Formats: sequence, structure tokens, C-alpha cells
Amino acid sequence: MRWYSKIVVAGLCASLQACVTPPAAAPAPPVAQTEAARQPVTILISIDGFRSDYLQRGVTPRLNALAAAGISAVMHPAFPSKTFPNHWTLVSGLRPDRNGIVSNSMEDAARPGETFTMATDDPFWWNEAKPIWVDAEQAGIHTATMFWPGANVAWGGAVKPNSHGATTGGTRPEDWMQFNQAVTGAQRVEGVLDWMRRPAAIRPRFVTLYFDTVDSAGHMFGPDDARTTAAVADVDTLIGRLTDGLRALGQPANLVIVADHGMAATSSERTIALDRIANPADYRVFETGPFASLSAVPGHEAALEKALFAPHAHLHCWRKSDIPARFHYGANPRIQPYFCLADAGWETAKTTPDKPRTGGDHGYDNMAPEMNALFIASGPAIRPKGKLAAFDNVDVYPLLRDLLALPPAAGVDGNDAPFRDALRR
Repeated sequence: MRWYSKIVVAGLCASLQACVTPPAAAPAPPVAQTEAARQPVTILISIDGFRSDYLQRGVTPRLNALAAAGISAVMHPAFPSKTFPNHWTLVSGLRPDRNGIVSNSMEDAARPGETFTMATDDPFWWNEAKPIWVDAEQAGIHTATMFWPGANVAWGGAVKPNSHGATTGGTRPEDWMQFNQAVTGAQRVEGVLDWMRRPAAIRPRFVTLYFDTVDSAGHMFGPDDARTTAAVADVDTLIGRLTDGLRALGQPANLVIVADHGMAATSSERTIALDRIANPADYRVFETGPFASLSAVPGHEAALEKALFAPHAHLHCWRKSDIPARFHYGANPRIQPYFCLADAGWETAKTTPDKPRTGGDHGYDNMAPEMNALFIASGPAIRPKGKLAAFDNVDVYPLLRDLLALPPAAGVDGNDAPFRDALRR
């Protein structure tokens, strides 16, 4: 029997039954009762590269409404103001110098010949700081990550020798998704909403959600371009899709919406070529961009230091041990011996660029206004206190622990002081 024939027969049977049996209407539970039956969830949302002043462009009604209903602030990223270091800071409460993810790319003397990249999921690189979902899982809180740097790592696990990198042990979120840029923002939101449709016993209570399009547009077009503003508007629509979906499900949620860093406008006309500062025979360059990390060719340290430590316009160079204390950076062995930081909007390069280019970048002084990051929190546990004073992003981790009713963590770099007056305990 074809599927539509079955429907017709079923409909006729139902009509005949209705003629002889009064319908027994079971009243639907009131919405208030449905909502009361659902415990609040905490959703940590990262909008990569969302500079705090993007909220003032008139294209973010949903984000601005959440800020008005809860709290918002300028948030300072940790140094360096790069993606992976700051995402790991947000979920560990430790600055990059202590959490081990000191840059998007790095080396470790314990692993000669290897380089950490943004595709690395070997626990060796991540195990210096415990992410909040590990503590939550160990406390019996179901967690799920719709992308987050490091969320695909079996944290605490070990790599077997001579086994092609197979990992043993370790903890991941109970549900996690391997990052794929081809997964659209709408698909990411619907994935989170699908988790919320689960029965309470297997419904996550802590979720992360990550959007990358604002950062991509900022890099490609620059922070002031209309196409970057359009990306900001698009992600605001996605936030609305999420909040509307949660409301339709009767699912109360504490939303903590953050960015990992801001964005500064760059141009090839503001490039500092390292080969014009020092002799390339004296050094090896590991990273360039808003900052440069270098090591000396053995025996060439004096020559390199003489060149790097001379005055340079728009560039400041130090031995790693002499990086200014306010950056909280330089002790970790994964940091190269020499570090040069460009002024916001300037970039280092191995050589002078051969083609003109404009766009945007980050990685600068974390207190530069261009690096200011988004912070909004709103939900049943947040009082509507409005705009708070600026704070460092290490304080987000203690806030998340409060929202999840996890005990305070010892030895972290931040605390929940910025939010205490806004929390409903």
C-alpha cells in the first residue's frame, strides 16, 4: 500500500470512531509548567573576532536586547590576542603563558620536529590547563560543544608511542562536533536546539557554540568594511534564531556571549620587514604578523640582539624573559627566545610585501582599543545590571563555574568579582 493510501484509510477510521466516541481531549500543560520542568542550561557562545564596538553599528538588535536584559562590558583578551590562546583562556581561567596554548602556532623542545597548528588534537599540547567541560563532566554535568578550539581533544589523555598518534584515556564533552567551516551558522544553531529537544536525562546542561564568519570578514576586508558589518548583522540573526528556538521549547538558558579578540585595520603600507632590521643569517623566524617570534642561529645571539634591540619605529623587541610584566607572557618554554610586537595596525613580515593588500588582523597589545572583545551575559541567573566596567577575559571562567554551581577553582588567574552584583544566587 502506498504511503498516501495508508493516510487516507487512517483518516477514515478516525472519522468513524469520532462519530461513536466522544473525543477525550487531554489538556496541554501550560507553558509556565513546561518551562518550570526544564532546568536552566548555560550556553557559552563565541563570536570570533567580534570587536566590542561592533554593537554600536545599528545592525545587532538581538545582541543589544540581550545586553539590555542582562549585562555587557568591554572585555580585554589575554595576550597574545590570538584565537586559540584566548579560547583556551576562556574555558580554563589561565592566561596563555600558563595554559600552554601560547599562540596559534608553536613548538616544544619535548617534541623536536613537531609544530602545533590549529588542527592539532594531540593532548600533549593541551594538557597544561583543564577546560571547564572536564570538571563539569566529572561532576555529573552533561556537556556538549558545537565547536570550540580544543573541545575535540581527549583532555588528560596520553599518546601511545609508535602507534601513529593513537590517544589513550582522556575526557571530552559527552557530545562534541569536529570543527568544519562548511557547517553553516544556521546548522550550528539547529544542532544546539536539537540537543535541547532531548529528554532531561540526556540533555546537556553546558553547551558551547562557535561562529567564525565575523573574524573571517574582518581579516579579509578589514573591521570598517561594509561586508564585515554585514557579517555582524548575519550572526546577530543567528543569535535571534537561537533565542527564539529556546523560547519555543520553553528552555530557560543563561547565555554568555564572548569574543576572543577584536580586529585592527592593516595595510601592506604598514609593514615592518625583518630582513631590513637584522641579517637573516643571524636568526630563524617562527611567526610573523602583529608580532614576530624568533630564535638566534647558535653563536649569532649578540649580533641579533644588537639589531633587534636598536630603536625601531612601530616595533618593540625583547628577550622572552624581558617581555613587560603586564603582558603576563614569556615564562612558558613554548615561547621563542625573542619576541617583537608591532603597534596596532602594523605588521611584521620576513620581507617587504610584493603586492598591495588591506584587511585586518589581531595579536596586538591586548589593551589596545582595537583588540577590545565582546561580552554579554543574559538569562535567569543574571540581573539586568547593564554596562559593567571593563575586565579581563580570565574572569569568564569563574562566572561559568558559578552558573553551573561548580565550586570555585583554585589557582586560576581570574575571579567572578566583576559579576557578583549581577548574579542571582
